[in-house]
Amino acid sequence: MAGTILGTLAGYFGGWVDAVIMRLSDMMISFPGMVLAIAVAGIMGASIKNAVIAIAIVSWSKYARLARSLVMKIRHEDYVYAAIVTGSKTGYILRKYMLPNVIPTLVITAATDIGGMMLELAGLSFLGFGAKAPAAEWGLMLNEGRTYMQNAPWMMIYPGLAIFIVVVIFNLLGDSLRDVLDVREE
Repeated sequence: MAGTILGTLAGYFGGWVDAVIMRLSDMMISFPGMVLAIAVAGIMGASIKNAVIAIAIVSWSKYARLARSLVMKIRHEDYVYAAIVTGSKTGYILRKYMLPNVIPTLVITAATDIGGMMLELAGLSFLGFGAKAPAAEWGLMLNEGRTYMQNAPWMMIYPGLAIFIVVVIFNLLGDSLRDVLDVREE
């Protein structure tokens, strides 16, 4: 959400607003995502809520860059100029013209990224920066099952299989959403 708003503002206004937001985005992208998520989750403390916040902090820049590029593509269209000439306020133009053109692509991207974010969340929990016992979280289950791998391998097989299935399903969902929502192919 924050990435969408910041990217839309950067693409529409340009100038120093674009420079500031994109430099912050560049700084976030320059760090490896999982390492930065581990650092943020470590600073905030180990919990599932803090792990989700850490992943959100790490991933906003991708959505900001995507929203910015989409807004920059339509910013100079005739209907936007017509809205400006007729006296439409900036907020109205952003809500009426920019966001409806940006949202479908961002929804597709978000649906596809859910699987990757679930893997990151499971990784943080596996490393001890996410959920704590007795919470039922697949990364934590993998970590707890690691000590019993020789005697009870199903303690790692089933959570790993569940992660795999859900990630594949979300990737297929994102692909299906792209087929439905992408109007460029029509």
